[in-house]
Amino acid sequence: MAQDGAQNPGEIIILIPAYNEARFIGDVVKAALTYGAVVVIDDGSSDGTGAAAALAGAKVIAHAVNQGKGKALTTGFDYAVQRGVDAAITLDADGQHDPDEIPKFVEAFRAGKGDIIIGQRDFSQMPAKNQFGNRTGTFLLGLAMGQPVPDNQSGYRLLSQLVMEKVRPDATRFEAEVELLLRAQLAGFRIAWVPIKTIYNDKVSHFRPLHDSWLFLKMTWRIWRARRRGRFD
Repeated sequence: MAQDGAQNPGEIIILIPAYNEARFIGDVVKAALTYGAVVVIDDGSSDGTGAAAALAGAKVIAHAVNQGKGKALTTGFDYAVQRGVDAAITLDADGQHDPDEIPKFVEAFRAGKGDIIIGQRDFSQMPAKNQFGNRTGTFLLGLAMGQPVPDNQSGYRLLSQLVMEKVRPDATRFEAEVELLLRAQLAGFRIAWVPIKTIYNDKVSHFRPLHDSWLFLKMTWRIWRARRRGRFD
């Protein structure tokens, strides 16, 4: 439900957090514009990402310095709620999410299948070095949340307006997407999944294996404790 005074009830927009993705962002924006207004949150990039996104047709909201994906998502959610949209779709800026799959998310949402719709990748189609971490993380998070979690790190998601208004992560990096799921679960929102393509390219990942894996494990432990208590501290 849109807020009072909302100007865009029924609209679904596309939010793209981006950090130093000038190489890919233009093509991603152009493809996503087929399905709705595109907002790129330029998280302190130094390579012209924001300019490339704007030239491709996106509205750009810029952070002066890099604050992390969690903060970029929160900035996007603030904008979407203020705009009064029904929902927003988040996808990555690096070309590893196919914008032509956006209708899958919209269809599932309009059919009432969930308040959060998440894209589920096929782990068997990932490079070997990525499979173990994703399978292990998905298993651990499913145990912590007490429900199956088919893909623990997919950033391709649709979130309803009410989810974006009520649920915000405290974490600033990649673990924010995991935290958001637990907060949504505790708030009574429904989570559903749609299959998506598993795409990898030769981009340089911003994921720091040791540091970010440790943050994920800490977050998983917090989620397990929070579910037992019924609140997230």
